[in-house]
Amino acid sequence: MKVVPPEVFFLPAKTAAGGQRFCIYHTAQDASPRGLVLYIHPFAEEMNKARRMAALQSVALAQAGFAVLQIDLHGCGDSSGDFGDATWQSWVDDVLLGCQWLRERTRGQIEFVTAGNNIQAQPPLWLWGLRAGCLLAAEAARQLGELCNFLFWQPPAAGKLLVQQFLRLKVAGDLMGGQAKGVMQTMRQQLANGESVEIAGYMLAPGLANGLEQALLVPPATVGTFPAPQVAWFELSPRQDANLSSVATHILTPWQQAGFQVATQLVPGPAFWQTTEIEDAPALIQATLSAVTTTPQCHPQSE
Repeated sequence: MKVVPPEVFFLPAKTAAGGQRFCIYHTAQDASPRGLVLYIHPFAEEMNKARRMAALQSVALAQAGFAVLQIDLHGCGDSSGDFGDATWQSWVDDVLLGCQWLRERTRGQIEFVTAGNNIQAQPPLWLWGLRAGCLLAAEAARQLGELCNFLFWQPPAAGKLLVQQFLRLKVAGDLMGGQAKGVMQTMRQQLANGESVEIAGYMLAPGLANGLEQALLVPPATVGTFPAPQVAWFELSPRQDANLSSVATHILTPWQQAGFQVATQLVPGPAFWQTTEIEDAPALIQATLSAVTTTPQCHPQSE
């Protein structure tokens, strides 16, 4: 199958943060996309570790007929600003910006069909998040005003755990230098005082730390839509005897109650977002493709 080279560009950010966002757009193999996918990358160095897997999955999705946009959030990668300039809301704004761009870019390529009285069907929007990107996807969906599906890769229940893990990097570094005593408390106090803290080469600002720490993986409203929106939840483990985390059962019950069709899967593979060397998880790519190609591919859209 012929692979169409991706389109690389800078998207002007008409948001409070301003600047430009570095984007990679993968054109759908089909003339009329069967779905739109926005990739929302994880936090800090996890983003760089996951770049290869994100690229491999994006290409595979495009070959399966999906239009895919990868976007570097404010202060990340090649986008405008420094990491220390980013806030949680500026990242949410970037997700909304990416969704808007995808819809505008593919509007002329979509073949609408009648789906009842005064209703048209259109390919669904998938928000695909990895780790912190899952929390961003859920928050952006509540502000989007449009029905969407979710691809969750190794989702956390809440952002508080991610912030704690990130702060521990500083503690671990100072422990090796014999200066770890009181480090965590000092960083917490600095953030509470409105000061940024430097961790592993990243400046973490209070506006980002506080927003992430308060983020929860809770569902947006579905208002009784048909077909029901999808949640595809994937966890990875290199162990043969591993089980799905208890977090999945606890967190996904409200999603099911909100009207989402939920599918979970434990996939064999490494935690590529944190491994020392760049690693692939081929089984995850195939499982993700199966999830998006076997679920209903049209959502009602009122005129």
